[in-house]
Amino acid sequence: MNKFIRIENAGEAQRLFGPRDEHLKLISRAFGVTLIGRGETLTIGGEKDTVERSEQFIHQLLECSRKGQVLSRTDITQALVLFQQNGTFDLGRQISEAIEVPSKRKHVVPRTRTQREYIEAIKRHDVVFGIGPAGTGKTYLAIAMAVAALVRQIVSRIILARPAVEAGEQLGFLPGTVTEKVNPYLRPLYDALYEMMEFDRVQQLLNRGIIEVAPLAFMRGRTLNDSFIILDEAQNTTSGQMLMFLTRLGFDSKAVITGDVTQVDLPRGKASGLVEAQKLLKGIEGIRFVQFGGEDVVRHRLVQEVISAYKKTRPRSKKNAREG
Repeated sequence: MNKFIRIENAGEAQRLFGPRDEHLKLISRAFGVTLIGRGETLTIGGEKDTVERSEQFIHQLLECSRKGQVLSRTDITQALVLFQQNGTFDLGRQISEAIEVPSKRKHVVPRTRTQREYIEAIKRHDVVFGIGPAGTGKTYLAIAMAVAALVRQIVSRIILARPAVEAGEQLGFLPGTVTEKVNPYLRPLYDALYEMMEFDRVQQLLNRGIIEVAPLAFMRGRTLNDSFIILDEAQNTTSGQMLMFLTRLGFDSKAVITGDVTQVDLPRGKASGLVEAQKLLKGIEGIRFVQFGGEDVVRHRLVQEVISAYKKTRPRSKKNAREG
């Protein structure tokens, strides 16, 4: 059977079809239908059930487009996955849950169920742990939430921290000043900030101390009030470091701790503070753990497949499970 969808104008058709009809090709492959765009008309051909489902999906895309949402190839790929998992998936609702940030992109959109759960947890809890593989948006979304809170004056500053010792490297043996030693470890945090805010604005806030990016050790002895605090790569904290970080939390502050318990780089014999925190802190009111999986990876499609392949071919030993 064939169905015809009327597009309002050429601009809307261009946004829906994508560059060189890339969006139509994605939708066509996902539903097993034929999509032909001619001017301001889109024709869907195929079996009745698949045509109706693809039509429903396309109408959701059009509704988002008409609300001003710019849909990328990645957005549509993730939306297709969610739609296929749940036929009642509401793309418009996902867009409405976007985090507003003061950059050219204007908002950050959660792309998976777990990401939406994570954002909601951050809104409702003072301490949130986001645990899972790289590429699932744990740190990126946390920084987006922090920037949004700062812009709306919910908090007065943002603190971003990472353990500065990775893969057994001690800072004292690295060349350069303290700043030069630690900057490579902190670079991913700066990269995320620059995506959320204009470069000059980030630099201004860094210079004024409103945004602080620092090694975890610099948090010792401080009480952080009215702040949004993020600890990244928390699997590489020791038990003592994790306790130190959690006890920095002051009044009107929020803490988000992110990490991947399968990627612990601590010296042999040292237990991960993140692994321990999972066991000790579950069930405490105000603390929430959100677990991400390979299906939440929002990087290049191949990243998801790489994670899946390694999980199948490299089962963790009991020893690794205890350490990481």
